[in-house]
Amino acid sequence: MAHLPRQNVTAYVALGANLGDARQRVREAFDALALLPSTQLLNCSQIYRTAPHEAQGPDYFNAVARIETGLTAPDLLDALQAIENQAGRLRPYLHAPRTLDLDLLFFGDAQVLSPRLTVPHPRWRERAFVLFPLADVWPERVSPEDLMRVAGQGIERVPEGALGGA
Repeated sequence: MAHLPRQNVTAYVALGANLGDARQRVREAFDALALLPSTQLLNCSQIYRTAPHEAQGPDYFNAVARIETGLTAPDLLDALQAIENQAGRLRPYLHAPRTLDLDLLFFGDAQVLSPRLTVPHPRWRERAFVLFPLADVWPERVSPEDLMRVAGQGIERVPEGALGGA
């Protein structure tokens, strides 16, 4: 029996880091996403700096990438975790500071609820560090009400030429 080619899916990935040269780590993660098999990086948000939300440590640098992929959602999750591991990601405790965090926010219109993966991401509407960069790459998805709800979380767009790590 012949296998039909898998149809590509548009997915959105949140990127964040707050250890080491966190801003550079986010930029490198964009490059790593572009190199994933059967995947094309379509668009990258601006990079934002945020205070830790429900977490500890220095400020975070956050962004969102829009990709098109032929990978399945579980395979994409595996690939994202491999990128995190290559960046030295450790998970000593919940919400620990991190060298890199990649979260699958959306995978087409799929709804996944498993012990390993929940898509859409269950808290995407609660976090300024997701909503503001998501609005850069998918403005139709983020409402003004969404942005108002997280307005007190403290977020700033990082100027393109700005230097420095976390």
